[in-house]
Amino acid sequence: YRVWISEIMLQQTRVEAVKPYFSRFMEALPDVKELAFVEEETLLKLWEGLGYYNRARNLQKAARVCVEEYAGQLPASYERLLALPGIGSYTAGAIASIAFGLPEPAVDGNVLRVLSRLFESRDDIGKQSVKRQMEQELREVIPKELPGDFNQALIELGALVCIPSGEPLCSQCPFSTLCLAKRHQTTGEIPVKAGKKERRREEKTIFIIEYEDKAAIRKRSAKGLLASLYEFPNLPGHLKEEEVPEALAIGREDILSIEPLPEAVHIFSHVEWHMTGFRVMIKRELPQQYPMKQVEEIFEKYPLPNAFQAYTAILKGNNKPIRP
Repeated sequence: YRVWISEIMLQQTRVEAVKPYFSRFMEALPDVKELAFVEEETLLKLWEGLGYYNRARNLQKAARVCVEEYAGQLPASYERLLALPGIGSYTAGAIASIAFGLPEPAVDGNVLRVLSRLFESRDDIGKQSVKRQMEQELREVIPKELPGDFNQALIELGALVCIPSGEPLCSQCPFSTLCLAKRHQTTGEIPVKAGKKERRREEKTIFIIEYEDKAAIRKRSAKGLLASLYEFPNLPGHLKEEEVPEALAIGREDILSIEPLPEAVHIFSHVEWHMTGFRVMIKRELPQQYPMKQVEEIFEKYPLPNAFQAYTAILKGNNKPIRP
């Protein structure tokens, strides 16, 4: 269970960043059954700040399968692990080898880089067919004794020695005498990976609407980007201050003040949000338009994604908001 949770958290996230989240998560949800039955809002709050929230949802889906089919335990089988929601070949291999001692490869970006340079392969590592081929090649040589150590050694080699940016530390590499990319001085060209599509740009205006010690938040749609998380009211485009009352449909007589907020940018895998904002202090609550919660309760209970952290910091009273 701990191997599984840590591996999912470490997808797209650095080790040092994950550590406090992992500790908090394990304290709140120490086993598969606790994860299976926790309220989704509590789960997302525990995940708050890690991003890619579908990872958390898939964890819970997989946990429920484990409760229903495997008596609340992860199955000690690569094929059955692979069939669980949110578990791909890498994660299945990591759990199988590290937790159960099964000789299955765990091929992530680090391992793909090591093997590509070792064999001077110019195949596109972004292709699933290339990854499957490397998995099969490793499956033929992975030791039956301590396969988890073997996999972790390859992963660490890629993370710390055969590094993704800058010159690899070939003098520290145990493969240095075998590596074809080092021999032919092509480490700067390998691995090969096709470029990503250009991200779509979206402009938004974010509103922190406050009355006394309350602020307006709303729940996002159950589908799509940041599904079921909470957000500050916002509108497409970059609005000017004089446009705010009409855009929010709040009468000027109900507005105490409007304060411009700094710009912020948040980058997702396929889209960039370029945001500006306003802090709008109102004279009375407008529950039909903008339901409000106690500010303290917002930070304790409701999952707010990192996309809004520049404005979350302002609501917390930080005059120098943290930029994403």
